[in-house]
Amino acid sequence: MVKKIVFLVAGLAFLLSVSSAEGKKSSGKTTKVIILHVNDMHAKIDNLPKLAWLADSLRKTNPYVFLLSAGDNFTGNPVVDMIADKGFPMIDLMNRCKFDASAIGNHEFDLGQVNLEKRFEQAGFPFICCNLDFSATSLKQPQPYIVLDAGKKIHIAILGIIELNDKGIPDTHPTKVEGIKFYDGIGEARKYAWLKKKYGILIGLTHLGVETDVRLADTLPELDEIIGGHSHTLIEKPMMQNGVMIVQAGANLKYIGKTTLEVKKGHVTARSDEVIPITALRNADPDMVELCKRYNVNEEFNQVAGIAGSALNGYDALGSLMTDALVSELKVDFAFQNRGGIRISSLPAGPITVKDIYQLDPFGNQVVTYRMNQKEIVSLITYAFTLEKAPDLQVSGMTYTLLTDGKGRCLGVEILDTSGKPLDPVKDYSVAMNSYIAASYRFDHRDAGNTAAITTAEVLISYLKKAGTVNYSGVKRIGQKIQTE
Repeated sequence: MVKKIVFLVAGLAFLLSVSSAEGKKSSGKTTKVIILHVNDMHAKIDNLPKLAWLADSLRKTNPYVFLLSAGDNFTGNPVVDMIADKGFPMIDLMNRCKFDASAIGNHEFDLGQVNLEKRFEQAGFPFICCNLDFSATSLKQPQPYIVLDAGKKIHIAILGIIELNDKGIPDTHPTKVEGIKFYDGIGEARKYAWLKKKYGILIGLTHLGVETDVRLADTLPELDEIIGGHSHTLIEKPMMQNGVMIVQAGANLKYIGKTTLEVKKGHVTARSDEVIPITALRNADPDMVELCKRYNVNEEFNQVAGIAGSALNGYDALGSLMTDALVSELKVDFAFQNRGGIRISSLPAGPITVKDIYQLDPFGNQVVTYRMNQKEIVSLITYAFTLEKAPDLQVSGMTYTLLTDGKGRCLGVEILDTSGKPLDPVKDYSVAMNSYIAASYRFDHRDAGNTAAITTAEVLISYLKKAGTVNYSGVKRIGQKIQTE
């Protein structure tokens, strides 16, 4: 799960005014360049018409306006992710917005390589990345960088970079990136420091997360700016690190970033950034509004699978629902769900539609079952905590308590079954989890596992249709105790 770091916005307001002077050359031969930027849109198409209107409005009176995405354009909306031509609505709408470039995010790979190649070909803009190699796949190698021209004398090099996890791949199902080679992003980016000298302006378009962006700034001070993504960080006031401006605009297209560069003799003399709440924009491109309506029409997604007797808020409620479905439908003792795979924060009381379920669980992960003993189960829970530096795995069929020290290290796990008894150390239990956990988490297991021909979302739909009404108010199955000497 991507750690979210939120920079709180106090009294944030935006009054959109398009000045005929902005973007044009002022006295002193200084030129303004505007870069609109978004990140981690996660297929939230409904706000793209507002982004298109803003971009078009600025372009009418400003000669140099560019639009960039810092990656993760897909995964999070079934009308984009769960159709036969996966991802196409997002590319279609981004084309209509006239994007100039996008970084490659980890969730781009969720489409699968065949669909991803189609989306690359359909995009009217390049996807860029300097630290991957597609040569052993059918995918066309992306450019590491592009150069945007603001007139004849201003050239802006944009360098793309993607973050890797501790297994050396982006955070996606490992089967989605088979055959692709990945390299350390900061190390590869350093090789492109010459872009600054050649073009005068260098911007990192990164899907690294804000913490790694800080490291990048320390390593590559030639950068004028880092436009980031991956950590879903709302940076209301630009961060300055080693002379590099770092910006990011939250997630799910709730905000749009607007960078203004003042350029003289091909170099940046001043820079600023603001975040614009999408709710502050009252206008939208009318043609795109109608197109979004058509993309949103899918009667299958509107079917009611079950009823929430009360609102399901947070990981405990949603994760318990998802794991209870696995236990019930697969007839296993225990089930686990990683928090990173829970993609919405709540479901309101009332009908739960198929669309709701696909928004909650959009990845299409299959179910994998194992025979595991107590020690092996503890190794899974411990690894998950170590990976996220926090409780991660939601559960069904048990409760557990993490025993940690003051430095956040896991010292042990206390597990109780539904009757309140500790697990039998010599017994094997049946355990279900999604295929992402099975492939990406490191844990002890003698059993190779059995992959069912059904996805976790399909399991949840089946479970809800049988259960009818569910209620998870106050449910909490995970605890944490700090051990003191």
